[in-house]
Amino acid sequence: MNSKKIGAMIAAAVLSLIVMTPAATRKIVQRQTRNSSTAVENSAADESETENVPVSQTHTNDTMTVTSAKDLVAKMTNGWNLGNTMDATAQGLGSEVSWLPLKVTTNKYMIDMLPEAGFNVLRIPVSWGNHIIDDKYTSDPAWMDRVQEIVNYGIDNGLYVILNTHHEEWYMPKPSEKDGDIEEIKAVWAQIADRFKGYDEHLIFEGLNEPRLRGEGAEWTGTSEAREIINEYEKAFVETVRASGGNNGDRCLMITGYAASSAYNNLSAIELPEDSDKLIISVHAYLPYSFALDTKGTDKYDPEDTAIPELFEHLNELFISKGIPVIVGEFGTMNKENTEDRVKCLEDYLAAAAKYDIPCVWWDNYARIGNGENFGLMNRADLEWYFPDLIETFKTYAEKDPASAE
Repeated sequence: MNSKKIGAMIAAAVLSLIVMTPAATRKIVQRQTRNSSTAVENSAADESETENVPVSQTHTNDTMTVTSAKDLVAKMTNGWNLGNTMDATAQGLGSEVSWLPLKVTTNKYMIDMLPEAGFNVLRIPVSWGNHIIDDKYTSDPAWMDRVQEIVNYGIDNGLYVILNTHHEEWYMPKPSEKDGDIEEIKAVWAQIADRFKGYDEHLIFEGLNEPRLRGEGAEWTGTSEAREIINEYEKAFVETVRASGGNNGDRCLMITGYAASSAYNNLSAIELPEDSDKLIISVHAYLPYSFALDTKGTDKYDPEDTAIPELFEHLNELFISKGIPVIVGEFGTMNKENTEDRVKCLEDYLAAAAKYDIPCVWWDNYARIGNGENFGLMNRADLEWYFPDLIETFKTYAEKDPASAE
């Protein structure tokens, strides 16, 4: 066993020994009522909740290299999502491992693996709703510290780090909910922005994840009314960050349309807030759907399928051609014991993206086998990659000149 693996095991063991009791609040009770499954997760997570985790007080006054969003995105290659981790929806620090099949706490050695595997973007999905501890929407300081610690793992590796709000069950893009949602969006982002205002341009904020009409018939297709309200949510996010001081006046921010959908009608409904040249479009696209995301779909990749090229043609038409950069914040293909086909799909996906200088961030949920959505790439316990052939493809495209990609 090498020293990195030993260090990772020690770090996980130390974190698992610390215990805390979370504050019970009215807002949390409301969230549990809205999503009954949360209560089950919370009871399981209570046993492993931890106290305030010390966080390095670095990056408090970094020098910001002022650059446009277009120039910043051009420096990105491939990205990796720390999925099903900080985005889990239990309470306390135990939430970090509550969705993972192996309860492996995130550590620096995991993030150290990314640069050598062809990734220079780390997306950290974070759910904040069940870490709000009072009626003023105050975020649990221990949770904020832990988020910052993981952000630092990426920043200290020279990665571009995307920090977001992820499974936020408390917002619903309806007229009756809009004012309250905007109030909470502003409160949550004011705290995040204040904590990270000293970081340089390597840290990017993504306001919303997949904002949608949860549980309704139009959940994934959207309505014109919901799309307009989401534009208002994004405006509130941008204004809050810009007003927070420090480097946040020049920070690049990611803007998401309805459900982060790649459907043309949802993409074309995005209205960018008035701002400088520091905004980036975020979209999620698991394509071709039957091959990439459908658990009952095909395990064979069809290179003649037009879904991938059409996606990037639409992104070029709506945004790239107008000087607005795009990041595919989530993509991937499920493991169906079909590595060769997955490699072919990944090659086509990255080649199509590279033509338009669009970095793509793989969704890694640490799931590899079974009947679910198995997007796992990294064996976080053993610090190895499950599918070396996929990693070799990422490494190849990390070195490609986008202008030469065909």
